[in-house]
Amino acid sequence: MPPRGGDVSQSLLAAKRLRNLVHAINVTDGSRAIMRMHSMAVCKLLLEANIEPVLQIACRDKNRIGVQAEILGAHALGIKNVLCLTGDPVRVGDQQNARPVHDYESVQLLKQVSSFNLGKDPVSGLLPNGPTDLFPGTAADPNSKNFSSLIKRLERKKEAGAKFIQTQMVMDYKILEKFCKEIARQLEMPVLAGVFLLKSAKNAHFINKVVPGAEIPTSILNRLEKAKDPELEGICIAAEQVKKFVDIAKGVHIMAVKAEDKIPLILQKANLSSLNL
Repeated sequence: MPPRGGDVSQSLLAAKRLRNLVHAINVTDGSRAIMRMHSMAVCKLLLEANIEPVLQIACRDKNRIGVQAEILGAHALGIKNVLCLTGDPVRVGDQQNARPVHDYESVQLLKQVSSFNLGKDPVSGLLPNGPTDLFPGTAADPNSKNFSSLIKRLERKKEAGAKFIQTQMVMDYKILEKFCKEIARQLEMPVLAGVFLLKSAKNAHFINKVVPGAEIPTSILNRLEKAKDPELEGICIAAEQVKKFVDIAKGVHIMAVKAEDKIPLILQKANLSSLNL
């Protein structure tokens, strides 16, 4: 998560501690409609620290001209991985008088990245300096109640150029297994399964209340409520999920909001602390 201010030192320190433990680091773009430093600035600093970034681009705050400029800028800076998102609604943020733009949504954004990768100018002809070289991905929620709609949406994203799927948090390995088997593998798209670090029962109840699609089951809520050390219990739960999910999906995306320092312990408990990077 980029800083809420101009000093990026703490974000970089958190990332550097993970440098030899993970393959890449996601950098969010205005997550939950809250102001933070531009994700591209942090991605560039990660590259300079020899850490591979995944640039998240959300459509909420920019018209197509701004989005197009951002894609070209990412290519110029050597950023390869782009996660294409529609963006969280302004109403969930802390500046509700802000005006959402949404000139594009995620499928149109994927099409724009793919078009630039083919060297096409958005107005006419070809880009004067040749094509971009970006690796676009998309988000999906395996917990969706409307499975047929989820399939159709991901088919559109695949057609638009998505090369990988990064899921929202998944708490049930059976849900992930069904998603991978019945959708992702049929589309031949690798999946990074979302693992969210829960810090307490209160935190879990809050996530269930405010995060769209979040379904933290009663069994996990009970574990956190009964735990003598809820923080450690949350780490153990995340490690268990990582261990199961890597046998189902291509990899995992660990979301440890404001607790990135706990990721090494999660990987250690999941027997993944010695990756061949």
